[in-house]
Amino acid sequence: MLQKLREKTSGKIASAILVLMAIPFAFFGVESYMSQRVETYVARISQPPSWWPSAPDVWPLSLLHTHHDIAADEFRRRLEVARARARDEQGDKFDAKAFESVDNKRKLLDDMIDEQVMRLAAEGAGILVSDAEVRAEIQKIPDFQVDGRFNADRYQMLLGSQSPPLTPLQFEARVRDNLQFGLIPSRLTQSSFVTGSELDRIVRLLGERRDVSFVEMPPAPLDAAPVSSAEIQAWYKSHARDYRRPETVRLEYIELDGATLPPPVVDEAALRKRYDEQVAKFSSAEQREVAHVLVQVAADASDAAKKAAEARANKLAAEARAVGADFAAIARANSDDTGSKAKGGDLGWLAKASLPGPVGDAAFAMQQGEVRGPVKSDFGWHIIKVNQIRAGSQQPFESVRAQLEAELAETGKDRAFNDLSGKLVDAVYKNPTSLAPAAAALGLTVQATAPFSRAGGQGIAADPKVVRAAFSDSLVQDGTASDPIELGPNRMVMIRVLEHEPEAALPLSAVSNAVVAAIRADRQHKAAEAAADALLKAAKAKGLAAAANDAKLATAQFDGLERSAAFPPRVLVDAFFDAPRPANNLAEFGKAAVGGRYVVFEVRGVHDGDASQVTPEQREQLREQMSMSVGLEAQKAYVGGERARYRIEVAEDRL
Repeated sequence: MLQKLREKTSGKIASAILVLMAIPFAFFGVESYMSQRVETYVARISQPPSWWPSAPDVWPLSLLHTHHDIAADEFRRRLEVARARARDEQGDKFDAKAFESVDNKRKLLDDMIDEQVMRLAAEGAGILVSDAEVRAEIQKIPDFQVDGRFNADRYQMLLGSQSPPLTPLQFEARVRDNLQFGLIPSRLTQSSFVTGSELDRIVRLLGERRDVSFVEMPPAPLDAAPVSSAEIQAWYKSHARDYRRPETVRLEYIELDGATLPPPVVDEAALRKRYDEQVAKFSSAEQREVAHVLVQVAADASDAAKKAAEARANKLAAEARAVGADFAAIARANSDDTGSKAKGGDLGWLAKASLPGPVGDAAFAMQQGEVRGPVKSDFGWHIIKVNQIRAGSQQPFESVRAQLEAELAETGKDRAFNDLSGKLVDAVYKNPTSLAPAAAALGLTVQATAPFSRAGGQGIAADPKVVRAAFSDSLVQDGTASDPIELGPNRMVMIRVLEHEPEAALPLSAVSNAVVAAIRADRQHKAAEAAADALLKAAKAKGLAAAANDAKLATAQFDGLERSAAFPPRVLVDAFFDAPRPANNLAEFGKAAVGGRYVVFEVRGVHDGDASQVTPEQREQLREQMSMSVGLEAQKAYVGGERARYRIEVAEDRL
């Protein structure tokens, strides 16, 4: 049946389609379809129509295909995000040149292609993400939480702080998109498992130890042979990506730094006024050491209960006022305040505001040692005693003058910075094609940077926000000034692109010395590899020890080397364990490049790990790790299979 359908599709139906497609050419001419367009994608994924999934991607049938483009500006945005993350994670170890490598860019682009392919797969499978799933995912994001719970105000604030700002609908669309293309891969990962026999095999492999002998080859002599012009031309042509000038910009800018603004003049009247406004900050309130006996009565108690409580309070007050009375003993025996009862009713040193209104009024009207009460509060009846009195104090104006002066100066600096920055923004927006008029009007200086790439430069060009703005389409294409860019507290800058140089191939004349050096380095590398291959061949014939002896080279060995060994270098350990297991008592041989030099090795023996030495906890942990690994492999295979369904074009020159 399928074959018949194919025959029909490729026969009458296909012919009809071609006829229909030919009609426009009769009216408008071929040139209207073949006219050149400026393409800006870095990758294009071509999808055949659903009703003809086998439609070839050849013109004119390619017009039936749907094209899903990864735009250059989106790729650049993702690259900038990745660069900022790498710089934060690596700190001083961040290598801008390595980050800008073609391999690194291609890896990022491959990830973006995989995402788009998975998006198409999800759409084809009819996968939909509900509003509830989107909300649940957003509420799990830590940045939107306060005290571990989702906070709508923080959510709105953070979205608004993005550049450009995002609305909740825009962000929710992004989350929905991510959930949709990630659903199938995540389910593949979650559904994976490892059998007991597979786990035993892994344990044996992980615990494996190897007996290895090796020879470190001496470095090849430096190559000083002549390099012909033909070799130079051929190398330059085949390694064109290595000899390109990066895209650069040169900026003019006006920087405002609050720290460099002249300090404001602070007069005496302003200082006195601030002191009067903040006198409470420089004063300490009177405090009293208070003790009490509480006769508790609820507000909703019966009249009889209230009268009984009052009578009891009057009786205890009379006892406390009696000559020679032990107030603390009375409190310990009778107070209903469980917090102070054990301490003889002692409430400690308190300011008036710390006590219930009527109790505070009474306590701060008493003399030291006086007993008063009962006093009614919302808690019941109080019998009060003032044990000690500590008078309040106030720092005189002169003693806090310097503090007041510093505070006013700081406030004045903030006000001056805000005022000047506001005037600068207004002045620049009036004439955005030059910073000079704004600078002249405000007495500021226009500065300029040296050319720098997307990797950043010196001064303000080291700030990722400045770099991101400098290479934005609006600034590069329009030549207008930027919005204010915050560099720190009371520090901002406005920039304008003076010069923009797109990425371009460097002429051979400018890089000929580098090309010659690369050719000679390549020759030296090949000579070193040839020497290693010769030793390897001899070792396979007569054994490594004999071959090394003939070449007057020293051998070394590791017996019982583990996979997790910290020494020798990881690349060498991996090579030792990647080699096949010796069979029939015959050694296995190999070579590995380590730091520009070659090592020739011989695997003499292999000892399996002992599964009986693994605890149940370790075994379960390993099972989880292996299940995850198997799931990731399944995910990778699925993505690869889906990619094969589409024609994918990559514009290498736009990376």
